[in-house]
Amino acid sequence: MASQLRLREEFKDYAEKAKLLPPSTKDADKLVLYGLYKQATVGDVHTSRPGFFSPMERAKWDAWKAVEKKNKEEAMGEYIEKVKRLQEHIHT
Repeated sequence: MASQLRLREEFKDYAEKAKLLPPSTKDADKLVLYGLYKQATVGDVHTSRPGFFSPMERAKWDAWKAVEKKNKEEAMGEYIEKVKRLQEHIHT
């Protein structure tokens, strides 16, 4: 139980750090973060796929759908690791 609480706190911390990633962060990386964030906070996708004329919303939906079967803790852990890797690239 304590480890879940610690994971949630670390996840919230890294969600704030993700907001500080530079604008040059690749869209593909941002979409991975989006999908993992939604899976961690909402769970599986519960909406239909946006239409062809909404390409950004469609890409975000696809990113979320790609991680659909992960449980919330898995998604949180992967999100934290992804933000850490992106931060490392900034400082190298």
